[in-house]
Order: sequence, then structure tokens, then C-alpha cells
Amino acid sequence: MGKNPKFETDAIRIQAEQSHHREHSVPIYLTSSFTFENAEQGAAIFQGKEKANLYSRFSNPNTSEFIQKLCIMEHCDDGVATASGMAAVYTSLVANLSQGDHVLASKDIFGNSLFIITNILPKMGVSYTLVDVDCNAEWENAIRDNTKILYVETPSNPTLKLADLEYIGQLSKKNGAIFIVDNCFATPYLQQPMLYGADLIIHSATKYIDGQGRVLGGAIIGSEKYTAICYDFLRRTGASLSPFNAWVLSKSLETLALRMDRHCSNALKIAKHLEKIPMIEKVIYPHLENYPQFELAKKQMKLGGGLVGFEMKGGLDAGKKFLNSLKLHSLTANLGDSRSIATHPASTTHSKLTEKERLDAGITPGFIRLSVGLEHIDDLILDINQALSV
Repeated sequence: MGKNPKFETDAIRIQAEQSHHREHSVPIYLTSSFTFENAEQGAAIFQGKEKANLYSRFSNPNTSEFIQKLCIMEHCDDGVATASGMAAVYTSLVANLSQGDHVLASKDIFGNSLFIITNILPKMGVSYTLVDVDCNAEWENAIRDNTKILYVETPSNPTLKLADLEYIGQLSKKNGAIFIVDNCFATPYLQQPMLYGADLIIHSATKYIDGQGRVLGGAIIGSEKYTAICYDFLRRTGASLSPFNAWVLSKSLETLALRMDRHCSNALKIAKHLEKIPMIEKVIYPHLENYPQFELAKKQMKLGGGLVGFEMKGGLDAGKKFLNSLKLHSLTANLGDSRSIATHPASTTHSKLTEKERLDAGITPGFIRLSVGLEHIDDLILDINQALSV
């Protein structure tokens, strides 16, 4: 293998050390704890003088392998695996915040992430300010002396707005703040926020990293200075990833590049097709040439991703009619699956937000989010056409 293997090679070849059985595929280590050779070794491991697996809430060969792969892919120092994407969001924030701190975050984030920032953190004495993710001036004007974290997801959920990672990364360094990026939609294959100054990257591995809608999982990776804090918080609070789920996710990473190429190819073709349909008011996809942030998308993202957003003329009623007429697309709130999914964010993923919060985030009653899967593009377009013609 060459000195600097390519992304796809690392995804397949990075594995936990073989046991004495010399297995080709890493086994699942379904054990809650690990034994010591003697009392002295046990004491040394507990005191941190010797590095070894102790308890699967702390570490396990499967979770370690999963995180090692992600760190290589994202150009990160270290990381921790979590039980879900939301566990990663919560841990990355709460572990690094104290009473009196301030969080500066984008309005354009997943509804539950927004709930943590606007409802849970204030109970802990942490204030917040929300800004438009794509307005650099708002970020700079809103930062305070006590701003501890700058938080974005890019592309955003569900309106696919982009944060200027380089600009916000420089702003965070200038003001001594921690820059956290939710990279779930882009995945490590399309975008590496650490190259633009991120301190922590979070993933809902439930989505594209798994890619087949099977297991829950999350990850926090980045600078060891901050991942160590997250690890200490996680091992004490318990939202750790199971060895089985870690094994599934690590195996899934082997095909991430292949899958994302197909997701992105299908999504771009569907976005271009939707642009031609009169009953569609607006189509949102980062690698469409008329996308407002097209140049930024080309700079930050290798491809445009697997999600397409569009606004239907006729609002809520038209959106419901479209969804109820689909035959091939699944109706579920998940995304990143091999199967294509259609979602109405205002009534599902973002339904707990107020109407003002939804509109501030660009989520209108007629907005539809497609998570474009791996089916043949002709079948997907036929299904969309028949649903629009009913």
C-alpha cells in the first residue's frame, strides 16, 4: 500500500488488529468488559498509565476501529462514538460549556439540535444567539466576549444552505471559540471541515454512514483537546455506541464513497428534472449552477450531496397530494438510506418548532425534502412524474 492511501482504500483497509485467529473481517466484540493479566495491570489501566480496553462503555475494538477510520477520513486527531447522532450533538455542546457561556449558532439546523440550544442550554445558564448560516456579517456582529461555541450544520437541514467554513473557522480562532460542524449531510467523502478550521465534527452515523437504515449511531471527532473532554463526559454519562452498531457502521464505511457517488449523481439529475416542472416553485441543490452559493459549494464539497429540496406551488395541500401519490419513494423522517425517501419537514422533523422558527429557517408549508437513494434514476423520475400528474 502506498505512503498516502486514497480515501476509498483507507475506508476498506483500516481495521482493528487481528486476534490469534487471524480473521480477515474484524469480528464483533460483544463483551461488556475486558480482563486484566494481573492486579497491577488492572490498576495501571484504571489510572491511565496503560492504554487498553477496560469496559465497553469506555472503549471497545469495534468502536475504536470505527472512530479511527473516521479520523483518517476527516483529518482529525481523535474522537468518540455515541449511541446516536443526537447524543453526539448534545455531548459536543454540554461537555464544552459552562454556566455563563454563550453559543452562536445557525438558525438552519435540525429541529432537535435547535431545541437543545434554545430550551435545554438556557436551563444550564448558557445563552445563545441564532443567525442566518449564509450571512457572514451576522456571524461577526453576533459574537460576544463570552461566546464559547460557534455551531453550524452544512449543508443545513432541510433547506441545504451552506456555512462558509473557512470564514467561520477564522472567526472562531480570532475570538478563541470552539467551532463545531455537523457534517452529517456531506459525509467525510464530500467535505472535511477540519481543513477549514473546525475544532469538532459531529455525525449522525445513522444516516449516510450506515446508508441502509439499520442502526443508530453517532460520532464526535476533531482536535484531541476537545475530544478528550467529550470522551470524559461520555464515559460518565453513558450514551456510548454499542459494539454491534459500531461493527455495522465500520463495515458500512467501506462502501461510503461508492454509495455517495450514486446518491449525488441521482440527486443532481432529479434536481435538474424538477427545475423543468411548472408546478415546482423553487429547487434547492448545492451543485445546481443557479444555486445561490454554487461557488462556495464547489469549493467546500466534492459533489452536491444526496438531498434535494423543492417548494411546490399550492403550499401544504399540494405537498400532501404529492407525498400521498408517490409509489416508489418511502415516506419516513429518516434520510441517507439506499432507498429514496420523501419528507415534509414542517409536519415531521421540524414540527416541534414554532411557525416563526420554521419560517426563519426557510421551512415553508409546501417545502419537500427528498433523500435520493440508489435506485435506477429512470424509476425515480417516473415515480416523481406520476405523483405530480395525479
